[in-house]
Amino acid sequence: MARTSRKKRSTLTNRAVVAAAALFLGGGGLIAVNVYASAGEGGSGAPPGQFRNAARQMSTIDCPDAGIALPDVPDGARPEVDRELAAMDTQITDAYREFADRKERIARDPELAGNAVLGPLRSRRAASLDRIGTAVERVEGRRPQGLEGLAGCSLRADDDNGGDGDGQDGGQGGADDNGSGDGQDGGQGDGQDQGEGQDQGDGQDGGQGGDQGGDQGQQGNGPEASDFVDIQSVEPAADRPRNRRGASRGTFTTDCGRNENGKFNPDNVIAAPGVSNGAHHMHDYVGNQATDAFAGDDQLAAGETTCRNQGDRSTYYWPVLRLQNGQDENDVDADGGGRDQNTGEIQTPSQVTLTFTGSPAGKVTAMPRFLRIITGDAKAFTNGDANANASWSCTGFEDRQLKDKYPICPEGSQVVRSFAFQSCWDGQNTDSANHRTHVAFAQEDGRCPDGFRAIPQLVQRIVYDVPPGPGFAVDSFPEQLHKPVTDHGDFINVFDEKLMKKVVSCVNGGRKCR
Repeated sequence: MARTSRKKRSTLTNRAVVAAAALFLGGGGLIAVNVYASAGEGGSGAPPGQFRNAARQMSTIDCPDAGIALPDVPDGARPEVDRELAAMDTQITDAYREFADRKERIARDPELAGNAVLGPLRSRRAASLDRIGTAVERVEGRRPQGLEGLAGCSLRADDDNGGDGDGQDGGQGGADDNGSGDGQDGGQGDGQDQGEGQDQGDGQDGGQGGDQGGDQGQQGNGPEASDFVDIQSVEPAADRPRNRRGASRGTFTTDCGRNENGKFNPDNVIAAPGVSNGAHHMHDYVGNQATDAFAGDDQLAAGETTCRNQGDRSTYYWPVLRLQNGQDENDVDADGGGRDQNTGEIQTPSQVTLTFTGSPAGKVTAMPRFLRIITGDAKAFTNGDANANASWSCTGFEDRQLKDKYPICPEGSQVVRSFAFQSCWDGQNTDSANHRTHVAFAQEDGRCPDGFRAIPQLVQRIVYDVPPGPGFAVDSFPEQLHKPVTDHGDFINVFDEKLMKKVVSCVNGGRKCR
């Protein structure tokens, strides 16, 4: 597919002019936020209650994540299952667009949400789930249990973080997502999506504010001011546990650039192989330049790389970060961009650091070539945070980390997003049906779970020079509303054998290598 190329970035001098970021809130209304608001002023420029009231009126579509609920899919059925799971994501995107277009009517007639949006969505999801069951049955001789319970979706308010909103679909929303999530920070997440939203959204809001100015969907659908917090108000984290005797203390850093050449696409070759726009949001890519939805292992092995060490042809990608300053990219009418509610000026990172670290409990072993790892959850806003694993901070304040908020950094400090990938491998598989169970996080004592072995841990650190205050967000699936908790990173190991041996030697030998 054609690559998205962007126009020249605005300079820091140009951005020094006070700008207003238009945040799409409520039933299509626009509220201006001063993106240079002082952290000492609370970081918004409008009364916090104004944003919360507007945002509370907006709802999102909440569907059980069938991908997480299917941890065991036979290899022979996986291509068809992956296609159907990607189709289900598209179904939600289409339904979200229908919902957004009809907000004003739904506000007057709440039953319309069920009749015109959730009912048809349930039917389409049921058909996809039936095809998934047939594909698995064809290979294994039996159908997975409980697929029917994954068809129904609900509406809930966008500030109901993982709550039980009863929605419009007979209480189906949010049920039966019994994922096998590996969790974060020790792999303790049970994947049961036990959201703790305070507002038990009833799914009836549908945008009470009404549609103002016609089709405002192109203006974006989040975030809201309450998604940001002054980093200086965050308590520093506790000291990390000390390394045990025999720990692998070395590091290996690979320099693959900052995506200066502007390689983007809305594919996800790990989660939705063979499907264009499988991510419904735009990704930054560094490293392997052959990466798109259709790249197999052979294409990746032969692909060019932006990495300085040509022995590293790995793929590293993550959702782009956009400045919501009214400056559209040329993807404003494209898949992954404006068609999927992702608008604004894409920001090239000022710095990208890719470091492989060791285990605090012992030595590491080599990663297998073409190992695939997804860290974080692109659907964490509706799934719950069991698999969320992104951290947000500011330069000079990186002892203070945020999981579900964007940071408001003081003048002179830059935004930092980081991912510490799973560091334990099952010793057999380079991928798994839900793209999670073949890897795991270390336990609290630093050891890998039973049946897993320690591998070098990829730690990504991405820095952005953006104006202080609200006004930026990562791309997301439309119904995830650009929430920071949905941030995630993807990695495919394409180190050659010689370089991987060097990585392991450096990490286990306590050296700092490049």
